[in-house]
Amino acid sequence: MSADPCVGQEPEIYNLDQMFRVGYDRLYAGDHAGAGRAFAIAVTVDPGNGEAWSALAEADGGSGAVVHSAACYRWAVALEPGNWAWRLMLADALRQCGEIDAAHALFQALATERSDSADARLGLARSLSALGRAEDALEEYREAVALRPNDRDAVLALAEALTVSGDALAAVELLQPLARRYEDDATVHHALGRSWLALREPVKALAALRQARDLADGDEAAAIERLIAALEAGEGTDLSAAYVRALFDRYADRFDQDLVGKLGYAAPDLLRSAIDRVMPGATGLRILDLGCGTGLAGVTFKPLAAHLAGVDLSPRMVEKARQRTLYNELSVGDVVEAMERTPAGWDLLVAADVLVYIGDLVPVFAAAARALPPGGRFAATVERLSDETVTDAFILGATRRYAHAERYVRESADAAGFAIRLMEPCTPRREKGMPVPGLLFVVERAAP
Repeated sequence: MSADPCVGQEPEIYNLDQMFRVGYDRLYAGDHAGAGRAFAIAVTVDPGNGEAWSALAEADGGSGAVVHSAACYRWAVALEPGNWAWRLMLADALRQCGEIDAAHALFQALATERSDSADARLGLARSLSALGRAEDALEEYREAVALRPNDRDAVLALAEALTVSGDALAAVELLQPLARRYEDDATVHHALGRSWLALREPVKALAALRQARDLADGDEAAAIERLIAALEAGEGTDLSAAYVRALFDRYADRFDQDLVGKLGYAAPDLLRSAIDRVMPGATGLRILDLGCGTGLAGVTFKPLAAHLAGVDLSPRMVEKARQRTLYNELSVGDVVEAMERTPAGWDLLVAADVLVYIGDLVPVFAAAARALPPGGRFAATVERLSDETVTDAFILGATRRYAHAERYVRESADAAGFAIRLMEPCTPRREKGMPVPGLLFVVERAAP
C-alpha cells in the first residue's frame, strides 16, 4: 500500500476530514503539490464544500497555477458569496492571472465595503497600477501603509510607486526604517538601493545594493550584481529629474533664507535688469517662470506681467510659491514639457539659476522657440565654464551643478532660431564665500 493516503484508493472511501487534515498539513509544510492532491479529492468527495474549493485554490496558487487557482476561488465564492476573505483572495488571483479589469472591480467593491482594510486597499492599488492609473494607485498605496505602517509588503509597494512617480526621496524615507527592521531582507535593501540610485546618490546606492547582494540568491542576486557593476563603472552619476526634485523638496523650508542670505542669490534681479535694458518699459507680458522654486523670480517679474505662471519639479517648492499669491497659475513638472504645452503662448520665459541642473540645453532652446511667438524673449542664467582649455560643451561639477561653455550656449540658441540680444558674464550666487562665475543671456525668437 502507498504511504500517501491520497494515492491508490477509490474516491468513495476517502474521508473528507482526513483529506482536509492531510491537505493542511502539507500546505503548512510547503508541499503545495501534495496539498493540491488532497484538496482535489476533497472537492470530488463534496463539490458543494466552499472551504475545499478555497483550500484547493490556495494550494494551486502556491504551485504557480494561478489560472486554476482563480477558477477554484470563483467556485468557493459562488458557494458562499458572503465570505469576504475568499472574495479578497479571488480578486488577487484574478490580478495575478491577468484579469485586471475584473480584479479592479472586485477590489473596488471590497475597499468600499471595508475602507479600513489594508489588504483591500493594497490590492486595489496594485490593480490600478496595472491599469496604468499611477496617481490613483499611489493614493491607495498611501492608504494601505497608513492603515498598516509596519507591513513590509505595503511599504515596499508604496516605495516603488513613489520612486516611479519621481518622489524617490519619500521612498528612501520609508525604506530606511524598514531596512533597519529587516536587516537580513535582500529585497528591502535592494529597493533602498534603487531609490538612492534614482536620487543619483551612487555611494549610498552601492552600500545598500552590496548589502542586498550578500543576502540575495538566484535571479535577484544577478539583477543586483548588474546594478553594482554599472555603478562601479561610473554609470548613474549624472543628474536626473528625481534627484533635482528631491534636492529641492528637502530644501524648500529654508530655501529663501539660505539662498538669499548665505549664498547671495542675485539671479532674478540680474535678469530683471537685463530685461529692462532689452525691453525698456515693458508691461502686460505673459511670463512663464521656469523652475520657479519658492517664487523669488516671481516677486521680481510680477510688475511686468499681465499673466504670471510658474513651473517647478519640486511639489514642496511650488507650494511655497503658491503661498506668495503672486502667480496666476502654478504647476509641478518638467520645464521643457511645460513650454511645449503652450505653443507661442508666452512673451517672456525666465529661468533664474535653473539651467545649472540641465546639461544638454538643445532641447531647452528648442522648446523655448516653440513656446514663444516671433519677437518673444528667453532670459536665463547659467554657470559659465571659464576654463578655456576644456573643450566640453558642459561639465558636471563637484557641486552637482552643470557649467556651460559660452560658445555652446550661443550655438544652441542659434540652432533653435534665436537672435542674441544680450549675453554677459554675471555672478548669480556665491559658493563657500566665493563668487560663482555665471553667464546671463537674453535671446529673441526670430521671425520664421
